[in-house]
Amino acid sequence: MEKSISELPLPTDPATDNAAAQVIEETLIKVSGSPSNTEQNALLNRVVDAWRRRHGKGSPKPILTLVGGYAGSGKTEFSRFLSDITGWAFLDKDSLTRAMVERLLTSLGGDPHDRHTELYLREVRPLEYRCLMETAFDNLRVGTSAILAAPFIAELMDPAWVHRLTNRCAAMSIDVAVVWVRCDVESMREYIEFRGAARDGWKLSNWETYTSTLNTETSPSTAHITVDNRLGSAISLADKTRDTLKRILA
Repeated sequence: MEKSISELPLPTDPATDNAAAQVIEETLIKVSGSPSNTEQNALLNRVVDAWRRRHGKGSPKPILTLVGGYAGSGKTEFSRFLSDITGWAFLDKDSLTRAMVERLLTSLGGDPHDRHTELYLREVRPLEYRCLMETAFDNLRVGTSAILAAPFIAELMDPAWVHRLTNRCAAMSIDVAVVWVRCDVESMREYIEFRGAARDGWKLSNWETYTSTLNTETSPSTAHITVDNRLGSAISLADKTRDTLKRILA
């Protein structure tokens, strides 16, 4: 297995470190556009700063980064890329809660792979997100920044939810960044088919019905940054960035 970015040797001189930081900054600008708001510019600066500090004391102020998007959009891969660069904790909802969700659905007499019925939405989904958020705050309370990968569809469509989260974090001197990963329907289906997860069975069997509920043209108004992963472009660029950093730091 190839080394992750975080496992590569430390830059031995300022010029090498600056070159690596510039590659990271250029990549983030390419996938999300030139910084157009304060929050977008702040996250970009925090990521580059974390790269420079990743083997030092770390940033004095933790940040909570939510990475949302539809199934197959590339949010998990982009979150992993950010974590690899920054060293921030990476929490994926499915990895964290899938076993619990499947057992709970079964105990309630449902399909363990259900992600669309009222049973799941009412009885299980709220617990998933509660587990995810509280695990994030366990990290944040000890000064460790966290990146959360989850759809966050209902949450990011609700400005009041984001406002409450922002206020909760502000009371603890924690910054918040909201990232939405945008992708086209065809690319999402291709990735969903490739990963072959049982939880995607209903989506694939009812694709037209499922996609009729998606808005792939715009991002939630609560998103600070939109990562354009149509045709897999952002993830492809992230992979190229990893290769470039490995050449610089080798």
